[in-house]
Amino acid sequence: MTQTQSDKADKFVALHQRPGVFVMPNPWDAGSAKALAGLGFEALATSSGAAAGVLGRNDGEITREESLAGASQIVAATDLPVSADLENGFGDAPESVAETIRMAAAVGLVGASIEDYSGKATDHIYDIETATRRLAAAVQAARTLPFQFTLTARAENYLHGHTDLQNTIARLQAYSAAGADVLFAPGLPDLAAVRAVCAAVDKPVNFMVAIKGRSFSVAELKAAGVKRISLASSLYRAAIRRMLAAATEVKEYGTFEYLNL
Repeated sequence: MTQTQSDKADKFVALHQRPGVFVMPNPWDAGSAKALAGLGFEALATSSGAAAGVLGRNDGEITREESLAGASQIVAATDLPVSADLENGFGDAPESVAETIRMAAAVGLVGASIEDYSGKATDHIYDIETATRRLAAAVQAARTLPFQFTLTARAENYLHGHTDLQNTIARLQAYSAAGADVLFAPGLPDLAAVRAVCAAVDKPVNFMVAIKGRSFSVAELKAAGVKRISLASSLYRAAIRRMLAAATEVKEYGTFEYLNL
């Protein structure tokens, strides 16, 4: 049965409210979305890195329109709730972030993440006051929608050389107070840091499995207090690696043993 956007939104909210942890993988197109849905996952998310890779670009090099066009194809592929990685909201001004949330809802998304990474070469992490104002604008836009749009706030310190756990926690606490529904600090170095974040905040925490040496099992993350696990661009990268290995076999050896895998 086809689910309405409101149905999907309610289901997504319920996933965050029930006991335990859930995994939300990140497809990169309609086909991968259908495949993941077929495995029984209950929600999906886009990945900015995968969305850029599909277009032959690096993460951070696609436009808002391109990001949402890719997301709309994933939304249409299944009846699962889909949340989008919307980077910094595609603009510095709070008004730009709010408009991005409204546009995200218009293509069928029921959630999105907004990060505090500016994308600039200098001052690449917004100061906490600016980041909180931007997040508050996103929250306000989300609350005007006719369904419960799940807004995730991302503190990007650890992905950009700011290994200050207390500052990261302070940011997440400020974003929570501004109305974020889910909190997310990608790149945390170890389970002790994950436990510290989960203990210090009052909203569900998302953990990103994608970085070698800084990714942990579902059981470990559940024990640490994580509610939601996303996979960023890791599935896309795994698919590309397999494709390159198969193509290299053909090019260098003229064999097709990859067909037997």
